[in-house]
Amino acid sequence: MASHRKSRPSGTRVAGIRTPALATAALTSVALLSQTAQASPSSDDRPSLEEVEKKVDDLYRQAESATEKYNAAKEKTTKQRKRVDTLLDDVARRTQKLNDAREELGRNAAAQYRTGATAPDTATFLLADTPQDYFDQSQLMDRMTGRQKESVDDYFTEQSATMKKRQEATQSLETLTESQQDLRTAKSTVQKKLADARQLLSELTAQEKARLAAIEKRKQEEAARKAEELAQQQAEADRKREEAARQQEQESQEQGTTAPDASYATKAQKALSFARTQIGKPYVWGATGPDSYDCSGLTQAAWKAAGVDIPRVTYDQVNAGTTVPVSSAQPGDLVFFYDDITHVGLYIGNGMMIHAPKPGTYVREESIFYDGESSIHSIVRPA
Repeated sequence: MASHRKSRPSGTRVAGIRTPALATAALTSVALLSQTAQASPSSDDRPSLEEVEKKVDDLYRQAESATEKYNAAKEKTTKQRKRVDTLLDDVARRTQKLNDAREELGRNAAAQYRTGATAPDTATFLLADTPQDYFDQSQLMDRMTGRQKESVDDYFTEQSATMKKRQEATQSLETLTESQQDLRTAKSTVQKKLADARQLLSELTAQEKARLAAIEKRKQEEAARKAEELAQQQAEADRKREEAARQQEQESQEQGTTAPDASYATKAQKALSFARTQIGKPYVWGATGPDSYDCSGLTQAAWKAAGVDIPRVTYDQVNAGTTVPVSSAQPGDLVFFYDDITHVGLYIGNGMMIHAPKPGTYVREESIFYDGESSIHSIVRPA
């Protein structure tokens, strides 16, 4: 995780943010084309395009939010399962050690009895709860050797530690069970929201679907125009940065100092190279590769390929670096979307990004304005 961290920004835009998809982003302009004939339910009680737009938009947004909750629950469950396994292994090891010590003490007592030596009563020892209880009950403390006393004391110390570990393992198992239930709930929520959205879309007529496709095309054209504008702004900013860098390098040479290296750019290129090789792979919610990804799974894997560990979910990734303005975005930066921070992409420059959009789509390059400029939440530089 990067050293530069910020507190999670609070959204300032209106709630009810749109979600990327043909079924969502494209539908945002439907109301403008259907305020008359399509704005109200038809005579056969079928919902209007406007109503379908709102419902599908809400369903996909809820599904994305549930997906990130699923990712967080899955990560938590995985960690807890490892902890439980470790605790159970420790309990088993301690129990075996305890049994071995118990047998050894029994053998020693039996040997002393056979030789006629005065030995502690083994039955009394086995019924005692603590070393002092044993000594009090047997009244043989003064007749035990130093080594015998040490062995009995070690036994009860190990017994106490084993009992504590068993209690800790039991509590961890209970927590794991709760986390597994949270995981199942989140998974069920995602599946239901996506199924409901697909059902609504399947009920659209061919004419309605054609209208949506036309709207999507115009929307993509607008997104491309915005990306080109940003590319021009950034080109000018890059020119100024390069000029400043040359001047700094010249000053460094004259002063005999070393100019700052381009470590971020180097790491970013590695992340981008990885992301480009994933283009065409399907979006699968909860997936982290190598054959499929969800949005945050792709960005995490890309930066991991560059040697940088960032968190699993969007809610945490947004805090894993330094926030920069959109106009200052550089290749490798993370682009977050919507007030609830439920989507993320990897900026590649010129107003474009690589991202895993939604179920039914594939990893692809797309304008960061694909769902409108207002959908961009923030830009974060993770390294």
